[in-house]
Amino acid sequence: MSEAERLLHQALAWKREGRKVAIATVVTTWGSSPRPVGSMLVVDDTGRMVGSVSGGCIEGAVVKEARAVMDGAPPRLLDFGVTNEQAWEVGLACGGKVQVWVEALT
Repeated sequence: MSEAERLLHQALAWKREGRKVAIATVVTTWGSSPRPVGSMLVVDDTGRMVGSVSGGCIEGAVVKEARAVMDGAPPRLLDFGVTNEQAWEVGLACGGKVQVWVEALT
């Protein structure tokens, strides 16, 4: 079973348990980035998480948005970019760009 299949299997298992679930997926990278396109983070409404979109440096911000989409906010594309101020704000010290799509599993 691939990593993506394992993560989607876990997301479905949590959904079947009656939990709210959100999936965050790296859709674009530029320059130095912590994880490749296709990397996923699955979050449930109890705070459980599997996978990774950043190796930790932007995951706090992604989890916050995942909670919002689980609570009814529309899916969204998150941009974490190369400006020094923004990069250090979320811990993206690698200087690259990462875009992460966050959506609720319905």
